[in-house]
Amino acid sequence: MRYTLQDKVAALCDPANHPLPVSAVQPIETPFSWVFLAGERAYKMKKPLPSGLQDLSTLERRRLHCREALRLNRRLAPKVYLDVVPLAADTDGRLRVDGPGRPVEWLLAMRCLKSGPMLNQRLLRGEADEADMRRIAWQLAGFHRWQPCLRLDPAGYRLHLWQRVSDCEAVLRRPECGLLPRGVDVLMAALRAWLASHAPLIDARALAGCVIEAHGDLRPEHVWLGEPLAIIDALAISRDLRQQDGADDVGFLALEIERAGAPALSEALLRHYAEASGQAPPRELSHFYRALRACERASHAIAHLGEARHQGDPRWRRRARQYLALAACHLRAARTPLGRRHPAQGAPTPPG
Repeated sequence: MRYTLQDKVAALCDPANHPLPVSAVQPIETPFSWVFLAGERAYKMKKPLPSGLQDLSTLERRRLHCREALRLNRRLAPKVYLDVVPLAADTDGRLRVDGPGRPVEWLLAMRCLKSGPMLNQRLLRGEADEADMRRIAWQLAGFHRWQPCLRLDPAGYRLHLWQRVSDCEAVLRRPECGLLPRGVDVLMAALRAWLASHAPLIDARALAGCVIEAHGDLRPEHVWLGEPLAIIDALAISRDLRQQDGADDVGFLALEIERAGAPALSEALLRHYAEASGQAPPRELSHFYRALRACERASHAIAHLGEARHQGDPRWRRRARQYLALAACHLRAARTPLGRRHPAQGAPTPPG
């Protein structure tokens, strides 16, 4: 008997099909997954998508993806990520989580976390403080320190960064995005000019082993400030995208904290990270990475306009413009010698 995605979702929404007693199941759909909150447990099921960064069209490929996601996430949240379990069909055809019978799907089983201690919620309520930044920074610094160094070919790493700029530009220049092409051109040219003029610095980072298999998607909604601190949802879809400079990894979180309206906490995070790691990344490099990340986040926001459910929603253009303003700000800082004021004249401006 073949089971459709709808059959699996229906089974997972039924409390009777879960191994632990639960009164109700809350399903959450994302573009690539379904997540089911079932009392003390949460289960993530990947959609059988045949394209994109990773082909998940077969049951075996989804099983391997779940195993990889378990490995990656146990590095920073070992008590949250529990196991990979089957959704199995018994002899009567009934689907049960971690039940007897033939596996028809594979699930990543996790401990369900309460939303209150999530960093994004604490930022929203104005409750996040410097002590939180210190906890996060020391956890990240230790994580980065113990990851195997990827001693990459410097030219290849520079090409990788160059490609990230090109990928952003391809999205941001789409006519339907409503952004001024001249503004996008100036911003992308500034990123490329910085890369060209700082090639020795980029090469030195690659040769020194600063590029690691990082978390890859460090956002406030992925940082749980309970006990023990847990950083969840590592980027599992692409190893190439996880190969990042540690300064880029932590810089992304600093950028998102800044966008949430807490620039002082953003700087506190980077200051404590430098203390914990024992080596502050060059100031101009940190600003460049944040500028590049801001452009990528702008392109992700704009990409939502291509989805049927988001077409015509003005918030995505507003969010993209907010990120691009941050990108312009960090590019000014990346190009300004330490100790001088950031000159407004000649600086890139966000495309309106």
